[in-house]
Amino acid sequence: APHMARFLIGTDHRFYLPLTAVLGAALLLVSDTVGKLILYPVTIPVGIVISFLGVPLFIHLILRRGRSLT
Repeated sequence: APHMARFLIGTDHRFYLPLTAVLGAALLLVSDTVGKLILYPVTIPVGIVISFLGVPLFIHLILRRGRSLT
């Protein structure tokens, strides 16, 4: 959520901090809902669902940052 908020708003902390809180809460709600609905009788933990979004995002950020330094 902080990386998404920084991408959307920038570094203005008047808007960055509240948007981070709202995005974090929304991300958890959506992840929990997806985890409960994707395989109905079985509940997938929220952390696993969030990691499917977070890991590719962090890999993208690392690769993009590595290119900008050279």
